[in-house]
Amino acid sequence: MTALAVGSVVLVGATLWTSAYVKSPAQAAAEAQPPAPDVLTATVERRVLADTVVTRGAVKASQTVDIAPGGTAAEDAAKPVVTKVMVRSGQTFRSGRVLVEVSGRPVFVLRGRLPVYRDLKPGSHGDDVRQLQEALRDLGHATGGDAAGTFGAGTKTAVGALYASIGYEPVTTGGGKDGGDPVEAARDEVKGAQRALDGLVRDKAEADEIRYAREDLAEARSELADAEAVSGPMVPASEVVFLSGFPARVDSMTAKVGAAAGEKLATVSAGRLVVTGFLGAQEKDLIRPGQKVQVLSEVYGDELTGTVSAVANTPTVPETEGEGAAAATPAGQGYAVTVKPDRALPGRLAGQDVRLTVEAGSSGGKVLVVPVSALSAGADSRTRVTVLERSGERRRVEVRPGTSGDGYTEVTPVGGAPLAEGDKVVVGVRPAEGDEAAK
Repeated sequence: MTALAVGSVVLVGATLWTSAYVKSPAQAAAEAQPPAPDVLTATVERRVLADTVVTRGAVKASQTVDIAPGGTAAEDAAKPVVTKVMVRSGQTFRSGRVLVEVSGRPVFVLRGRLPVYRDLKPGSHGDDVRQLQEALRDLGHATGGDAAGTFGAGTKTAVGALYASIGYEPVTTGGGKDGGDPVEAARDEVKGAQRALDGLVRDKAEADEIRYAREDLAEARSELADAEAVSGPMVPASEVVFLSGFPARVDSMTAKVGAAAGEKLATVSAGRLVVTGFLGAQEKDLIRPGQKVQVLSEVYGDELTGTVSAVANTPTVPETEGEGAAAATPAGQGYAVTVKPDRALPGRLAGQDVRLTVEAGSSGGKVLVVPVSALSAGADSRTRVTVLERSGERRRVEVRPGTSGDGYTEVTPVGGAPLAEGDKVVVGVRPAEGDEAAK
């Protein structure tokens, strides 16, 4: 009896072991198959879709001017020498500031858009004179009753006041070719004519003689007025530089005290800061004037906005100082793109390299977007996405693609098919580890 019980126990145990560790052929075959691949999904989003182009740019002023020494008054005059340097590279300055001194004479700046091309003298007329008058008034030096664009007595007084404010005597128009002073000569003529008239009146000369003497005096006085009108303080072209806006900035200063004044004393920049970048051929086709731009300075952390104002039609070689420009165009050439900031850029950004993110396209408002990889096209040329339900069921939804950008596409369900923010759409499958190992 005992032996029978023991045998039963052994038989039952053997049966249990066999059922646990010995597999059927079907089970073994099933387990030998790779596990079902994982489905990769993405979430349907509702947001503004933008296509962006990222490049580098350099911040520069709208006006850059090289300051050169003026010519000498006489052929045998000594060569100009730098006698003072009043500003340094990187420094900002305002209108009326003396930048350098050459052979004892100042080189200063005034506000204006017209470049100086002639000496501005009493009696001169023109738009450049009008510009000088406006610059003088900006500095608080009134030009009296002079007409706009006419260098008259009031403008002479203002020029004298300007030079006095910067610590220099103004250059005057002075004498003629023989070295004499035309004003003094004209005054002597008036005195002589007056004495002649007085003598004739005192001697009770003939009426005709007195009349002729009066005419001579009137003519002498007229010549004196003409001489005075074209004489007095002037602004030599070699002493003034007109810049479009202030504060301006010294980009580089090459002048050194004691050295001969070379072809260039300094380079200064003025006007509103703009950003210039360079685009490759493919990027250029995406960028148009009017597109929005994000400007980022990694150095200072400034984030600003702007608008594309111009895109070049022909490629050029970027300036070597623009690190970002060189990086954006490996072939050495690129299409210049100019960005106008929405508000004035801080002066500290002048000369800085910045990152530009151009919004090349936008959906305008919030739309349904899915990754491009979620779209599939059938033989019927219709575009669809596959929605994965929570139950694991897959549902095909026909959509109409719209704006694309940064790897996403705007989609609109066709025929009222259900597709909503938060749905999961299939973008691919992840093979099992066994498949990866087999590769």
